[in-house]
Amino acid sequence: MTPFGNKLRILRNEKNITQKELARAIGVSPAYLSSLERGNRGVPSVQIVEAVCAYFNIIWEDADEVRKLALLSHPKTIINTSNLNNHKATELTNLLANKINYLNKEQIEKIINIIENKDSN
Repeated sequence: MTPFGNKLRILRNEKNITQKELARAIGVSPAYLSSLERGNRGVPSVQIVEAVCAYFNIIWEDADEVRKLALLSHPKTIINTSNLNNHKATELTNLLANKINYLNKEQIEKIINIIENKDSN
């Protein structure tokens, strides 16, 4: 599941709306919406994100958060470190790729906080 797909599912469940209803309202197929929620589709178009925000009446900072989640929702990210001239960056990306399935939610959150400079340590 992607961050956007997770948020979409939460929004839908909070309003007790089916995938079919939401899909019709934002102009996509139910199959596409299902794939988006499950994380089988990548970053949604700007039009879809804006349609979701409009449908759920999401504005201001909340809409910015939904847009951010959409941009962070590519399930098959590739990191090219060949031009970084930093072997540690390559080591980090390969280590993360090989170990991501073994990290728990707390460990992942800690890594995110470190990368986003939110770590208090």
